[in-house]
Amino acid sequence: MIERCLWTPNAQPLRPAAGSLSERVDVAIVGGGYTGLAAARVLARHGADVVVLERHTIGWGASGRNAGFVLPGYQADVESLARRYGLAVARRLFQISLQAVEQLENLVAAEPIDCDYSRCGALTLAAKPSHFRRLEQSHRFLRDQLSYHTALLRPGELAGEIGSSRYHGALLDPGSGALHPGRYCLGLAAAAEGAGAQLLEGAEVHGIRREAGRFDLTTARGPLSATEVLVATNGYTGPAFGRLQRGVVPIGSYLIATAPLDPSLSERLLPRGRVASDTRHLLSYFRLSPDRRMMFGGRASFTPTSTRRSAEILTAGMCRVFPELAGRAGRVRLGRKGRVHDGSPASRGAGGRNPLRARLLRPWSGAFLVAGRADGRCVGGTHTGSRSRRPARSLSPIPRHPLVSSAGRRLLPRA
Repeated sequence: MIERCLWTPNAQPLRPAAGSLSERVDVAIVGGGYTGLAAARVLARHGADVVVLERHTIGWGASGRNAGFVLPGYQADVESLARRYGLAVARRLFQISLQAVEQLENLVAAEPIDCDYSRCGALTLAAKPSHFRRLEQSHRFLRDQLSYHTALLRPGELAGEIGSSRYHGALLDPGSGALHPGRYCLGLAAAAEGAGAQLLEGAEVHGIRREAGRFDLTTARGPLSATEVLVATNGYTGPAFGRLQRGVVPIGSYLIATAPLDPSLSERLLPRGRVASDTRHLLSYFRLSPDRRMMFGGRASFTPTSTRRSAEILTAGMCRVFPELAGRAGRVRLGRKGRVHDGSPASRGAGGRNPLRARLLRPWSGAFLVAGRADGRCVGGTHTGSRSRRPARSLSPIPRHPLVSSAGRRLLPRA
C-alpha cells in the first residue's frame, strides 16, 4: 500500500510566489484552499491588495485531497437547516449552493481550468430499506419545498447505475458532478494570482493581534500588517486562532484507490460514471477517477488508528460493495476535515471584539468543494462592497465544540 496523495502525480506544482512578503496589505487570507483562493481572486479583481498565507503548499490540505465531488448543499442537510432556521433561510442557502455549482462551471470554462470536470450526477445509496424511506422524504422535500428535481431509484432499477447488489435503492441528483481536485485547486490559484493576489507557501501564521485598528501577524515568512484577516483553514485551524480553533473538530478521513481498471470492468461497476455515497452513519463514498481508478473513501473509525489499519477497513468495505476489486487497492491518503458543532453553513467570526472571519464549511464531501467556492466568493464580494446575498451571516457565532480540548482532540483521528 502506497501512502501518498492520490492526485499529486497528476497535478503540476504551483511555481513559487515571486518577491518577499509585503509589510502591509488590505486583506491577509490564511489558508491556500478553495475558500481562501476564491476569496483572493474576487478581492484582487476588485483592486484589493491581497496575500494568501499557506502553511505548506497550495492545496496541501482537504482542497487537494478530497474525492472531487461537486454537490450542492452543506454540512447539515437542507431539511435540518429548515427545521433549525426556517424554510426561507434554507431555501436561500440551497439556492446559493446551486449558484456556486454554476459559478464553478463558468470559472472552469472561462479561465480555463483543465480539471476533467463533468456534470455526471450523484447517487445517494440506501444502506438499509428504512434508509430508502428517508430518501423518499428527501426527494419530496426537495421537489415540493425547493423546486429541485431528483429521481428515486428502487432496488430493481439500480442495475443500470451500479454493479452491486448491496443497496436498497438510491436518490439520483443529476445536477451534481465531479472533477480532478488537485488540478482545480491549482487552476483556481493561478486565477487568483493572475488577478493580482500574492500567494505565499511555507508561510505559517504563528500569532495575530489587533493593534491600532489593524491586525499584526507573525508568520514564517516575516511580519505582516493587514486591515482585515480571513481565516480559511477549516480542519487545520491552529492555536494561533484561539477561539476559532476551539469551534472546530478535526476529523481524519481516508481515500483508497485501485490501479487503473480495464474499461470493461469500470463500466460494469459504475456504468454511467456517477459519483456515489451511501447512507451509513460512517458513510462510504466512491467514484471512478479520470484514469479509471476506483476511489473509495470514508472515515474508517471514530478513534485514532494507523493509516494501514484504516486502509484495511476501507479495502474491506470496498470489497463488500465490489467483490471484483479484492486485492486491487494500491494507494491511500489521509486528510483532515473540520466539523463545526452546529453544522451551520455560515460565514461567522469568533465572537467578542476580534472580528476575524472564519471560513468553516463542510469539507471532504462534494459540498465542501462547492461551499468553499461559494463562501470565498461571498466573503470576497462583501469586502469589495458588492451585494452578495449571505442569509447565514446572522446565524450565531461559532460555538465551542464540546469535544474540542487538549484531551478531546486526542480522541479524534488526526491527519
